[in-house]
Amino acid sequence: MKKINYWLAFYIIFSLVFISCSKNDDEPVITTELNNPINKFVWKGMNSWYNWQPNVANLADTKDNDTDAFYTYLNGFSDPEDLFESLLYNKGNTDRFSWIVDDYVELNNSFQGISKSFGFRLQAVKINNNGDIIFYVRYVSPESPAANAGIKRGDIFNAIDGVVVNEANYSTTAGKLSNETVTLTMVNENGGVLNPIEDKTITSVVLAENPIHFSKVFNDINGKKVGYLVYNGFKSSYNDELNAVFATFKAEGIDELILDLRLNGGGSVATSAYLASMISQSAGSDIFAELKFNDKHTNQNGAYTFQNTQKNYDSSGEEIGTEAINRLNNINQLYVLTSGSTASASEMIINGLRPFMPVKVIGTTTYGKNVGSVTLYDSPSSNYLNESSANPSHLYAMQPIVFQIYNKLGQSDYIQGFAPDIEVVEYNYWNNILPFGDENEVVLKAALDDIKGISSRMTPSKSIDFVDVVELDISVMENKFSKEMYIDGTFFK
Repeated sequence: MKKINYWLAFYIIFSLVFISCSKNDDEPVITTELNNPINKFVWKGMNSWYNWQPNVANLADTKDNDTDAFYTYLNGFSDPEDLFESLLYNKGNTDRFSWIVDDYVELNNSFQGISKSFGFRLQAVKINNNGDIIFYVRYVSPESPAANAGIKRGDIFNAIDGVVVNEANYSTTAGKLSNETVTLTMVNENGGVLNPIEDKTITSVVLAENPIHFSKVFNDINGKKVGYLVYNGFKSSYNDELNAVFATFKAEGIDELILDLRLNGGGSVATSAYLASMISQSAGSDIFAELKFNDKHTNQNGAYTFQNTQKNYDSSGEEIGTEAINRLNNINQLYVLTSGSTASASEMIINGLRPFMPVKVIGTTTYGKNVGSVTLYDSPSSNYLNESSANPSHLYAMQPIVFQIYNKLGQSDYIQGFAPDIEVVEYNYWNNILPFGDENEVVLKAALDDIKGISSRMTPSKSIDFVDVVELDISVMENKFSKEMYIDGTFFK
């Protein structure tokens, strides 16, 4: 009996050891250490959500099958930014829009209009064939450093920190506008000659800019009441103030609406849908915008519809209540004033409303952005969508393009922007830029003249020949989050 028990025990122990060894032999041994775990978040988030994931070889689903090879690949990038940039599809062309940040608190603040700024928006123009360059002020935020220095829309300067700007030094000199403090040499123009007036020194501060910049009702434009709104960004924390403007328009019984989006680079798609709902009573609860994701997230495809109520938010993005939307009753067409800075959620207003009413575009061709993003945090348990469960060891987040947006008719082909029905080139009038709301301000005047039934006849500003005037790139002066169309995690609920 003892002999049988001995052999039985030996057999059991041998079997367990064999099974254990066999099991360990089946499991791959990872010998490569991952240098920066944030790189893994970058790749995983992009592999899941990126709109062009199938087009990027290094985002293939098989890329992480061999963990050692995968970690070796990730270790080839010294920082997450380099990895992220390498994963963009046709960077700068097809994808001009995705980015990564190392501080998502700053990112979230920017979505509510909070950022470090001088408080103005500029346009650079080469004014003659001699290569002379000026900057004119397109907009000034109230109570900003620029406003406190007495700078106003239409002001001109031609030197930064004592350096007169010309074609040869434009890039380096304009780059000074990203400094914390700058000195601007203000000038006026007389017969093509620039005359220095004074120097103004301003220092950037953290500003909360209200996107509802200016509103007015013109009481008699050929017998019609015309509402006019300068709206500079789809910031959800100002939903209630936007709705309040439309309460005034509704109470005044306006017959026409002019929406000035020349400085509006976009923002929240939900806020864009609320604005569309304020404009079009006839749309009912129909589709305003339809979103389509990559093949991994087709179950997330969905739509924003026209609404009768809206959600309001505080500056941190927390919901603080709902209210009835002030929908206009009498608007049969919409005038939109545009520029090359009009982008994304602003362009969706044009595209989303066109199935329901004529939309007349006045100004210059819009930017051309028919895709949008969502913020991805290092929170794999929520498929990277939840800030509250994000890895507390860092503040990296990504804002990649994850969807394309369509209107009710399935139309989305405006990557070249929307061309104007009435072209008015504002920068041609660089030395005669009038305040917002002035009936003779060139782009607004074109809309008012169309309502009056007359053709706008613009005359050259003073003695300057339009042929000599060239618009210059101003990306160095723009907020990096200025052209955005985004959704947040509430869309997926």
